[in-house]
Amino acid sequence: MTPVEEKRLIKKCIRNDRMGQRVLYEQYKVAMFSTAYRITNDVDVAHDVLQEAFVKVFINLSKYKGNGSLAGWIKTIVVRSALKELRGLHLHLEVDENIEDPVQFDDTLTGEMLAKMMASLPDKCRAVFCLIEVEGYSQKEVSEMINVQIGTVKSQLHYAKKLLKRSLYNSGYGLHNKG
Repeated sequence: MTPVEEKRLIKKCIRNDRMGQRVLYEQYKVAMFSTAYRITNDVDVAHDVLQEAFVKVFINLSKYKGNGSLAGWIKTIVVRSALKELRGLHLHLEVDENIEDPVQFDDTLTGEMLAKMMASLPDKCRAVFCLIEVEGYSQKEVSEMINVQIGTVKSQLHYAKKLLKRSLYNSGYGLHNKG
């Protein structure tokens, strides 16, 4: 979609044009669902997050100023909605005080294998890992999003990698023992 087409679509959505809203939703639903699912690890919850997030998108679209991509703006809303859902489950982050050397994964690791193993991580641990390693947020941004100290984010990220490393090793996938 060209920038001009995107601006027209945004204007339609702001005017509550249902067809325009449908086009915007269809444009981004798959990527945003993937983000919601990686964080929540639950198909039904991810669908709920997606719906809640797009309601927020349509309500607040007039506030989008064009600084940064529309996809990034929508993703921020999806991520915050998914994190809100996790907080609603009253889950707590556990701090791993024993941060060791960096975990190095084997080059044969595929996205599919990693996705399966990520699904087994504890919810907030998985959320931190996804936000940093998959979605590309900084540790500081994640710290602010989930309202915890940056040390807790670092600890959770390391803990996630440690659990993934153990899962890979136990599953027999080739894993270099570095560190």
